[in-house]
Amino acid sequence: MSFQEEYVFWRLAQYLISAHEYRIVQLSQEQNELWLEKIENKEAQVIRLLRYNLDWSNWMQNDIERTAINGENIRKQAARGNMNVINIYVSAYPPVDDYECKIAEPFSYQNNEKTKVKSIIFDKAHYAEAFQQLGSILNHEFSFPVNEPITESEIDKVKLAALSEASNRAKKEQKLFNHGKPFFTYMFIIIQVVMFLLLELQGGSTSNSTLIKYGAKFNPLILDGEWWRFFTPMFLHIGVLHLLMNTLALYYLGTAVERIYGKGRFFIIYILAGFSGSLASFIFSTSISAGASGAIFGCFGALLYFGTIYPRLFFRTIGVNILVVLGINLLFGFSMPGIDNAGHIGGLIGGFLATGIVHFPKQKKLFFQLLFLCITAISIIGLLQYGFHSPEKLVDENSMLVLAQDYIKSNEYEKVEVMLTEYVNKNSASADSYLLLGFVELQTDNLIKAKEHLVIATEKRSNFHEAYFYLAYVYLKEGKIDEANKYAKMADELMPNQKDYENLLQMIKEYEAK
Repeated sequence: MSFQEEYVFWRLAQYLISAHEYRIVQLSQEQNELWLEKIENKEAQVIRLLRYNLDWSNWMQNDIERTAINGENIRKQAARGNMNVINIYVSAYPPVDDYECKIAEPFSYQNNEKTKVKSIIFDKAHYAEAFQQLGSILNHEFSFPVNEPITESEIDKVKLAALSEASNRAKKEQKLFNHGKPFFTYMFIIIQVVMFLLLELQGGSTSNSTLIKYGAKFNPLILDGEWWRFFTPMFLHIGVLHLLMNTLALYYLGTAVERIYGKGRFFIIYILAGFSGSLASFIFSTSISAGASGAIFGCFGALLYFGTIYPRLFFRTIGVNILVVLGINLLFGFSMPGIDNAGHIGGLIGGFLATGIVHFPKQKKLFFQLLFLCITAISIIGLLQYGFHSPEKLVDENSMLVLAQDYIKSNEYEKVEVMLTEYVNKNSASADSYLLLGFVELQTDNLIKAKEHLVIATEKRSNFHEAYFYLAYVYLKEGKIDEANKYAKMADELMPNQKDYENLLQMIKEYEAK
């Protein structure tokens, strides 16, 4: 084979690598076969170059079949629906027998329409036609003069240019994924594991009282001024499964984001995403919540930001997997009860915005970053103003009852009395609220109010045995034994064999005996 074919081979490779940003997948040891890839180019995701003197069309047909098999394997590995392979032969002459029919139409191995091979022959007699075919596929006209004689130094120069371009681009892309080493990812994992163990020792990670005590997102206390609850929930987890799932997700996503953006930027992204998740949960969910999910979804947001800046690299590497996993998590959040999807979406958006603020290491886009900063600041201020100026929309009765029970455990009856009195006066409260209010009024000897609210509780729920029990206590304290006995019996009939109810009845009998 002459220098001319070798020159054409490497000149084509240089053109595809430099002008169309194809990447080298494989280069044979003899350096006569080169596989190039650019998945985002739907018309020619893979190009195979072979420098070989064609003799018979049967050999070429067998080679096309092998090329189709390799193309199908690449399609499956890349999880692509369709794969178009451009198969280029660089030869001194075409096959000696009839070959045109074998390359007139794209070849599909075993009638598999998902992978098609279009073959083009670059030979001395058909260079112009081959250039036209390739240019039509790539939507870019291209040709170069092929003059003899061609020296070996010219070939070496073109080869070096092609391989250097491919190598430099690969190194540049690799550098984007390895800017820093994970540090804060491991620190956050350690913190959340330590906090989980602390919760378990202090009453259990599934206890509302323990979660509230150690900083879970709880709207009534945030409205009361405990602003740190926008940050602390990302380090708390409810149950061991919750901890394991978030720790595993943080390990994989956090390390990836920290490698791309570096330690300092990752810290800002993670904390701001966690805050955004808590803020969204504060606005859109009245439930107690905790977990690193918002911050973890912020890592998804950071990777999506990477995809907006480097879309080709993103979809060629991690993009498809990230979008699939993110979609599954969002679908799971919408379809399963008890999941704080507002926190997830808030974290996702917060992570994206935070990444826009910090951008990439050693890269500055001041206007772009300032725009993201302004959008983030306006969004946070707007949501906070809405939340703190519309507290009635952010606190439901269940939250009030949870807080009331927590105060009762620590004997802070006055706080409960003020809080529940204000709530029942402004809202259509349930029997449970009136029961707790009556209970704390009983504890503070406000018997008139206790009787009034416990009666309302029984009117709202006729079989509310606890209300009858405390109502009996009120009458007993007032010295109205008959009334106390009446309501104690009602409680006992509704809930037989309850020790407290039986003890109260015995106490009433002793009063009657005196």
